[in-house]
Amino acid sequence: MSGRGGPDPYDDAYGESSGSGDGRDGPGRGGEPDLPSHPAGPPRIPPQRPAAEDSGHWPGALDGGIPAPRPPTADETPTAKRTPERGSERDSERGPEPDSEPAADSEPEPESAPEPRPDPVAPGAEPEPAALGPEPEANPEPEPERPASAPPPPYTPPSPYAPPAAALAAPTPSAPLPLPHNLLRSLLGAWALTACSQEETAAVEAHLNHCPSCAEEALRLRDAVGLLHTEHSLDLDPMLRSRVLAGCLGRRPARIPMPGWAGAYDAEAARLDALLRDMGEAEWRAPVRLKWFDGRRLTSRDTTVAGVIGHLMAVDGIVATSLGLPDPLGADAPGSPQARTEAYWHHEPGAAYGSGPPGAVRELWREQGHALVRTVSFAGRGVAELDVPYGDFALPIRDAFLDRALECWVHAGDIAEAIDYPYEPPASTHLKAMIDLCARLLPGTLAERRRAGLASPPRRLVEAGTPGRTLHLQVEGTGGGDWYIPLDSPAAMAAPEEAVATIALDQEAFYLLASGHVPPQEAAAGLSGDTEAIRDVLFAAASLSRL
Repeated sequence: MSGRGGPDPYDDAYGESSGSGDGRDGPGRGGEPDLPSHPAGPPRIPPQRPAAEDSGHWPGALDGGIPAPRPPTADETPTAKRTPERGSERDSERGPEPDSEPAADSEPEPESAPEPRPDPVAPGAEPEPAALGPEPEANPEPEPERPASAPPPPYTPPSPYAPPAAALAAPTPSAPLPLPHNLLRSLLGAWALTACSQEETAAVEAHLNHCPSCAEEALRLRDAVGLLHTEHSLDLDPMLRSRVLAGCLGRRPARIPMPGWAGAYDAEAARLDALLRDMGEAEWRAPVRLKWFDGRRLTSRDTTVAGVIGHLMAVDGIVATSLGLPDPLGADAPGSPQARTEAYWHHEPGAAYGSGPPGAVRELWREQGHALVRTVSFAGRGVAELDVPYGDFALPIRDAFLDRALECWVHAGDIAEAIDYPYEPPASTHLKAMIDLCARLLPGTLAERRRAGLASPPRRLVEAGTPGRTLHLQVEGTGGGDWYIPLDSPAAMAAPEEAVATIALDQEAFYLLASGHVPPQEAAAGLSGDTEAIRDVLFAAASLSRL
């Protein structure tokens, strides 16, 4: 059969009837009635099929608006060939199946195109607009007729490719499966850093509404992330250690508590150690100028950061020796602070000028400070009555610890100024204890200056324990207060009603005066009363400083 329908003379060329019902003409022809016979003629090649057949469209689909054939579905695709009718004698004589190769002397029978199967349309219904082709032209040009004598066009084999299948519809997105608790908990860190995807963020936030433990952990992580982007200073609060210790001791008292008078030294040593811990090698060799008042004028000495720490370690050795600890300078070391410092710088010139390993002296000084605090904590109450000799004078050990705390603060300020680093004053309670120590040392220092001829003689002699002339020292600030200094004798009793002069200054000005960083004449102070008494007290306060 040809693609145009009707009898094919090519079948008659072999003398076989096309209507025998033996299934030779393909599936679906066995039951059809016999076609009328016609005279056999020479075989001819069937004419070329229109291009519409080769492209998968049935002829006339574009002309008449007939829907194009669609590819057979899985239910319509034949899985096996039709079985021929029983009793057909021709079946046994057919030989091989049509799929087998034909004989060499016979010409191959051309394949016939399958008849189109248009989509079924309900009676009375109109075809879908998408299946309709373009409207025919109003006056189409007639195709030219081919002469009968013209040779037939060359045969074009049918296209083996089936028409393209219709696009599948996009699948409907299903709801996401809930994530397990462990996975959501592991995403809390990324969620706090806003590093989760949109789906993960939604899942985590939905989980936080129902899981209290994960919600609490998420809040802690979010607070920690806030600390990473803070605009405030990251320097430790001077009172941080005190608050932590107070909180810990409030919950569980320590079996061996540290004495209160040692707290100032412990805090100031820790603050200075925190400053030193972050310094590099170049900063350890930074030049530092130490200043003090020698009784007559300001004096200075150049060294390095490492040299300053070595000086602190050498003077702390005096307190260590009083507690029975080994002296870092040896058994034959001098007794006065300045002589010990000079001996250390002479014996360890590399440590004094920073040519040794960076930070090596810091470890020795810090270890010695821990030993001092640990020893007085284990020693009990009796240790507070020990005296620490400083060469020409001696101090009770409780005052010696305050003196070492003041020394740490003064030299920490010198180091911070050398490396251009801000440094805050001590805590108010510790600062007030240091100012109180200076105020209690002023009467003895004033008496020494009188013996050296550097201060005016007393106006009157008084017995020990009796009221005498008094100076009112007023220090303003969080660590300040009011102190009354006896002027005529260290053994006299200071009385507010006997005050003959007043000195008022803030705590920063008092620190600069007592540390020997400004001369007494330039100390910013409010003065009133006896000018001679005021001058003697200002010079005595500056003389408290030393190397």
